[in-house]
Amino acid sequence: MEKARITKVRKDGYGKITNVMLDDGNSYPIEDAIKMAQENQIDGVNVSRAKNGVEFLRADPDGTTDNNLDNLPTF
Repeated sequence: MEKARITKVRKDGYGKITNVMLDDGNSYPIEDAIKMAQENQIDGVNVSRAKNGVEFLRADPDGTTDNNLDNLPTF
């Protein structure tokens, strides 16, 4: 089974990513996307933990910033 990829993001007024859209057109709250990434259902991202313990999604390092989550188109 081919894994989904994040293609678009939705941000709140502070620029924080609140939702993601996958290449199949479905959108998910960031909390659900984090769980999906932990279950290896989303390709190209990993789950990191901030110093305050909060988990967040991060694009896999690949030498380019074009596909970083903050740089993806919004929906």
